[in-house]
Amino acid sequence: MSKLNAGEYRRFEDIKQADAAGGEYWLARELADTLDYTEWRNFSKVIDKAKLACRNSGFDCDDHFVEVNKMVGIGSGTKRKVLDYELSRYACYLIVQNGDPRKEVIALGQTYFAIQTRRQEVADYFNRLDEDNRRLVVRGDIKQWNQMLAEAAKNAGLITNEEYAVFQNAGYKGLYGLDVDGIHRRKRLRDSDKILDFMGSEELAANLFRITQTESKLKRENIQGSESANETHFAVGKKVRQTIKDLGGTMPENLPTPEKGISQVEREQIRELKRKAKKRPLLLDE
Repeated sequence: MSKLNAGEYRRFEDIKQADAAGGEYWLARELADTLDYTEWRNFSKVIDKAKLACRNSGFDCDDHFVEVNKMVGIGSGTKRKVLDYELSRYACYLIVQNGDPRKEVIALGQTYFAIQTRRQEVADYFNRLDEDNRRLVVRGDIKQWNQMLAEAAKNAGLITNEEYAVFQNAGYKGLYGLDVDGIHRRKRLRDSDKILDFMGSEELAANLFRITQTESKLKRENIQGSESANETHFAVGKKVRQTIKDLGGTMPENLPTPEKGISQVEREQIRELKRKAKKRPLLLDE
């Protein structure tokens, strides 16, 4: 993750507030502005995903996403009521984890709101999740680590999208003995389907290990050049494959492909969360 300088640190500190008991929180609409979201409807989608991640981590969403109403001016002295949230630090962390990775400020937010105990908290709850929710948790971790892997690859000298695609292919070849096209055919996916979205939790975990270890090796050994980076990704993938074999596990290409993609599971669960949420008055919003 990116290191924060003083000015970048202040942008998140300056919008932090305290309740009567001294507890810290951030208002969602102020955080949206800080993260360069110009439209609330786009930011609210990120909040929905963050709520889902919160629930799947074993926490009560109401403890971290406190709904509040605020009055905002709409001109000529007129005001209207809109929905806002008082967000805990953990809620903010989940929001930046699910934010638009193309925004540099999102990476800065991930650094600022990082919570070191999160992985242990997730692990404690993980075994009680059903398969779809396990997939959601691991897929969320992969999204974050893939961003870090992309940064490490860039530092190794992979600049273009074409170079990074070859790099990604090398990792899959090591782990699966198949390239991206081969995995698509094996799983009978459409060209538009993302491979990672059609993996079970066991297969996702194998890929998460591939990604984390490749990112670490690239940085630790200061590997430079596309050829060396590709060889590293392939070697790490192959080592993970050998480890699975040594343990008597199922090769990743032979694991079952879920019927539903992660995106569909996520949409269904967000709809269910909204259905169960308490009814509140209809609010006109921008």
